[in-house]
Amino acid sequence: MPQFNKNTITILGEEIPLGASREINFNIAKLHTGTKIEIPIIIERAKIPGPTILFTAGIHGDEINGVDIVRQLITRKINRPKRGTIICMPILNIFGFLNSTRAFPDGRDLNRMFPGSSNGSLASRVAHRLMHEIIPDVDLIIDFHTGGASRFNAAQIRIIKDHPELDELARIFGAPFVLYSNHIAKSFRNACYQLGKPILLYEGGKSFYVDNTISKVGVEGVKRILAHYGMLHHRIACSAPKRPTVFIEDSKWIRARQSGMFKSTVTVNTKVNIDDVLGQITDPYGKIFHEVKSTIEGYIINVNEASLVYQGDALFHITKQVRA
Repeated sequence: MPQFNKNTITILGEEIPLGASREINFNIAKLHTGTKIEIPIIIERAKIPGPTILFTAGIHGDEINGVDIVRQLITRKINRPKRGTIICMPILNIFGFLNSTRAFPDGRDLNRMFPGSSNGSLASRVAHRLMHEIIPDVDLIIDFHTGGASRFNAAQIRIIKDHPELDELARIFGAPFVLYSNHIAKSFRNACYQLGKPILLYEGGKSFYVDNTISKVGVEGVKRILAHYGMLHHRIACSAPKRPTVFIEDSKWIRARQSGMFKSTVTVNTKVNIDDVLGQITDPYGKIFHEVKSTIEGYIINVNEASLVYQGDALFHITKQVRA
């Protein structure tokens, strides 16, 4: 990461000097009533120059576990750096957050609208302003997500392969797993990559739910990253991960072979072997009892917690090839 020594950074047109604390409102739109819709951006700059790190969450309005992680960074004053700059944006998709939906009011997924357009849809305009008025002065982004619908993700960092800098940062973060995944076209992660901005995507938990363990892993990972760059205050404790991070080279979904009432008997992070029973599918009439078994050996990194499933539904995500 470049060690920028900028005395002043510019966020949404406002110049912010070293040693300053700011809360800037990202004015993205108005309601039909004329009420402004604004996203608070919390900026903390130390007096000593250093990297600028951006923490974002809530790009999908139903992914509130990430919002809780960034909230904790602020309330516990972890976002006040010893050197450099920390920018926190707890909720990118304020519309979805307020309405308990994943997308923007027009049905668009903000995370498929990057790098955006100044003349496009509302989501596209928000993406465009984020990329042009906030990202340019940022050196590293950590973006917090959760699993979708009823699928509970193990705490994991997602990065692209063959980038040693990202491998190092992911190892420092110390989540239990690192999953190599390609960039998705028009995603925030891809847009940052195109600008040469390193980004770690943290996945953990599920939609509409806050899991304390997932939050703790996220907060502790942030502290390790800040400590690595000499940005974490000495008054804030930072511990090493309890176990080495597992890097996932390949993985496989175990899918339902029939429809019915589903109950998992294992949890995320569990190491399983071939033919281990993972759960069961039954019917309301007591005629069906089907055991879901693992077809591979590996760690479970996602569990579908839905009570009712259809044939073909993804039930368990299991690692196939891993390395320490």
